[in-house]
Amino acid sequence: MKVAPSLLSCNFLELKKEIQQLEAAGIDYIHFDVMDGQFVPNISFAFPILNQIRAITQLTIDTHLMVKDPERFIVEFAEAGSDIITVHVESTPHIHRAIQLIQNAGKKAGITLNPGTPIESLIPLLNDIDLVLVMTVNPGFGGQQFIESCLEKIKFLAAYRTKHQLHYEIEVDGGVNELTAKLCKEAGADVLVAGSYFFKHEDYALPTATLRGE
Repeated sequence: MKVAPSLLSCNFLELKKEIQQLEAAGIDYIHFDVMDGQFVPNISFAFPILNQIRAITQLTIDTHLMVKDPERFIVEFAEAGSDIITVHVESTPHIHRAIQLIQNAGKKAGITLNPGTPIESLIPLLNDIDLVLVMTVNPGFGGQQFIESCLEKIKFLAAYRTKHQLHYEIEVDGGVNELTAKLCKEAGADVLVAGSYFFKHEDYALPTATLRGE
């Protein structure tokens, strides 16, 4: 199991120190949430902060674009230092174009969907992507309660991957803690994103080990 702390919940005044502590804890990905105030009802950081993060770490940066028409920004986020770029199927009528832009920029392509969106909407895309992000809360704010019905989406994706011999990672974001992490792992998840649960600990090695099931 890979662990991807969401920087939305870290101490922004100590960002460099926070990243150094994440590296020391042995995390796998930095989850970098981008929100535009239109696709979701919140606004977060963008290119300047990502550029600065890229300059101080070699960790994999997993960028989650919660923005309307993400194809407008994919090249910029690739150039700013993203390793993985994930876009929502609901955010653009041109989802294949968005995936192609990510791949043409030399980055891994991810797709995601909100809790109320049927998992079947992703089937035409699963042959072409590297990661599927299952949202287990409605995106936009941290600290929300895990929506357990989304576990069926994880199970579907795991079974579909095996049946069709695909290789995408299944990532889960929203309400992840020591209890829901076990449910996600049993359902077939590969990567867990955690924000408020992760950063409430003083020693980041503890939530890293717990989420991995160690």
